[in-house]
Amino acid sequence: MKNPRPPYLLTVLSNKCPRCREGHLFKSGNAFALKNNVYREMHEYCPVCGQLIDLEIGFYYGTGYVSYFITVLISAITFTIWWILFGISIADNRIFYWLGINSVLLIILQPPIIRWSRSLWLSWFVKYDPDWKIHPYVHPDAKE
Repeated sequence: MKNPRPPYLLTVLSNKCPRCREGHLFKSGNAFALKNNVYREMHEYCPVCGQLIDLEIGFYYGTGYVSYFITVLISAITFTIWWILFGISIADNRIFYWLGINSVLLIILQPPIIRWSRSLWLSWFVKYDPDWKIHPYVHPDAKE
């Protein structure tokens, strides 16, 4: 019996390789290891299946758009929650309290957002292979 397919969203949020959905993309498991930018260092190849992680020079430039989308989504969610719980009013500055809290939250969540955007971006270009153990990874520049 085959192993069940790992859920896509869970593998993206846990920063796993999109091909095997087992190997970790980042060298550090801690997104808040900010010393010397360790939280951003990625493996060159997946430690489990050998998938190339940095597909080409400048590959991750597009993650800025993904990161922007994630921050807008988080802001929309916190705005909706704030509106339901406290309401929105300029008269008593409630909207400005939300703006301050949301800004602090986005600053604190910036390291995980960077990781999620890279993981999501890579998953759009590298597809899941349930039989990755049988199909070895072939580097795109390999001579045939």
